[in-house]
Amino acid sequence: MPAVMSIRVKIVALMISIGMMLLIIELVRRRKLREEYSWLWLLTGSVIIVLMMWFGLLKWTTHLIGAIKPSSAIFFLAFLFLFIISLHFSVVISKLTDRNKELAQKYALLEMELQEVKRLNVSTQAGSS
Repeated sequence: MPAVMSIRVKIVALMISIGMMLLIIELVRRRKLREEYSWLWLLTGSVIIVLMMWFGLLKWTTHLIGAIKPSSAIFFLAFLFLFIISLHFSVVISKLTDRNKELAQKYALLEMELQEVKRLNVSTQAGSS
């Protein structure tokens, strides 16, 4: 029996994909999500739309990864997506952690210099009075 996808499943998947893409665009427009992070989400929505419209590609992908059912391939692709986005955010968080440490150190040095300037200013004013 050949694998087919019902029209209801296609419609639901397309509605979810289009809704997700519209949500991402709206979040970028409202500056709640930066453009540099939106591309991966928009790409994901586009891939879902392509797979729903071109079921042969989904069947080919299913065969390529060695899955038995197209739903297994979709779950694998979803897992792969989550892995990639987790890895991406881990890299971003690591960079931000390093930058935050550097800024805290610079702030501490500036605070120390400010206290020294205040101390010198007070002693200079006391000496001139």
